[in-house]
Amino acid sequence: MRAPARAPLPTIIQWFKTMTTNEYIRGVRAASWPSFSGRLWQRNYYEHVIRDDDSLNRIRQYILDAPARWAFDRENPAATTREPEEVWLA
Repeated sequence: MRAPARAPLPTIIQWFKTMTTNEYIRGVRAASWPSFSGRLWQRNYYEHVIRDDDSLNRIRQYILDAPARWAFDRENPAATTREPEEVWLA
């Protein structure tokens, strides 16, 4: 018996971005969701191997803090002040 084919991570990420963007566009048209200009997703993504509990906890905290930091994010076209990248990567 042959093992099932596995898609590489970049292919899975691209598929996810495409499907969710298409679904959001349908929501904009059918349910009056807020429209977006340009891209819904950032061009690239950051992958990180979680090797221990400290790493996992840092990533969890990053995810929790991200919405509050959006006002300073360099990807936010409405940001008035940019937060240094090293703050995010610490």
